[in-house]
Amino acid sequence: MANSLRLRLMLGAAAISVLFMLALLPALRGAFVIALEESIHMRLESDASALIASAYITDGRLDMPDDLPSSEYDDLDASQLAYIYDGEGKLVWWSRSSENESVPYRPQLGRHDHELMQLKDVNGREFFAHQMEVDQLRGQKVSFYVVSMQPASDYQGLYDDFIEQLYIWLSGAAVVLLALLWFGLTWGFRSLRGLSSELDEVEAGSRDSLSEKHPRELLRLTRSLNRLLDGERRQRERYRHSLDDLAHSLKTPLSVLQGVSEVLADKSGEGEQARVLQNQVERMSQQIGYQLQRASLRKSGLVRHRVRLAPLIDTLCDALDKVYRDKRVQIERKFDPGLMVPMEQGALLEMLGNLLENAYRLCLRHIRISADVRDGFCEVRVADDGPGVPANQRARILKRGERLDSQHPGQGIGTAVVKDIVESYEGELFLEDSDLGGADFRIRFPLL
Repeated sequence: MANSLRLRLMLGAAAISVLFMLALLPALRGAFVIALEESIHMRLESDASALIASAYITDGRLDMPDDLPSSEYDDLDASQLAYIYDGEGKLVWWSRSSENESVPYRPQLGRHDHELMQLKDVNGREFFAHQMEVDQLRGQKVSFYVVSMQPASDYQGLYDDFIEQLYIWLSGAAVVLLALLWFGLTWGFRSLRGLSSELDEVEAGSRDSLSEKHPRELLRLTRSLNRLLDGERRQRERYRHSLDDLAHSLKTPLSVLQGVSEVLADKSGEGEQARVLQNQVERMSQQIGYQLQRASLRKSGLVRHRVRLAPLIDTLCDALDKVYRDKRVQIERKFDPGLMVPMEQGALLEMLGNLLENAYRLCLRHIRISADVRDGFCEVRVADDGPGVPANQRARILKRGERLDSQHPGQGIGTAVVKDIVESYEGELFLEDSDLGGADFRIRFPLL
């Protein structure tokens, strides 16, 4: 998952979204607090104005009516408090609701602004307070300070509800945003999926090049890949033609040498030299064939082939059954008939041909061919009931020109060809003991 580009972009976008929400949270909370305090300020200012409007001056003294603007002022259990101070800061009136409260407040004399204040009583209880200066009342010049108060706890529930709703809405917004981001990335990566699909078709051999139906940001990549594909295709063609020319140019001189050796063999006294010449010509022919096979059976750089195994086994076994018909070899197959091996057909045919030819030649009567695909690897095994290979000789027979069987003709290059093909596909070749009693060649290579 860590190698997924979409997942990386999604995680990056999610991290940015979370950081944005975390940065937005204090801003929204601060804006709500400002709006809440402004609302409290306006209410306390309105309460103070209502008290002033209901006050009278009698014989130079402040006179408050029995029916105050708000009935909460007369309720001992109410939280709405009011105080009036004279010009010297002396308390001259207080509401009945404030009789049981002990708020240590001193009026700020000469202060004309109407700011919202916060203070605490002797028990640590917080209050919002507003002070209003009165210098004229009903046409008379006076000097009073009207203070209206309200506990901060009256608004705590409102604040808590807002914070709870804020978290809920921000969480929901984050989920919706992430869903939209995932949808956007999925839609945006649709073009990459199309490119990946075309690459799969190129690797499978059903498409020769990538199309131009991609976003312009990807066109440079697709054109570069097309140039690479075309260059690789032309290089392989030149390589094949060069190998064909080489094989053709060597075929005639070798045929001439072979004919000369046969003529010499017919002459008396030249038999030994003729046999030496024939052996060397045969060795040259096999070595040339081996080198041509090594050069031509390399895995392609971009194109990934898949070959069905069962038909190739049928073809090889039919041919080898005719060559070794006296043995009447029994073939045991242990693989899915539809199993596909990710190799070029020529390479797979050459590899299995060498292994099966060795198995037919050395077995008693029984050969088992098994194959399986699992855990990202393809494994093919060819086992027989022949004499097997001693453990201390197994590395030796995988070397070019090394043979343990001296009773049959050959130059010992079959297993070397198999090893080269397997290594060209980044695979591994193992030679083990078979439970049938003979050798077990096990080939394991990655699927990608």
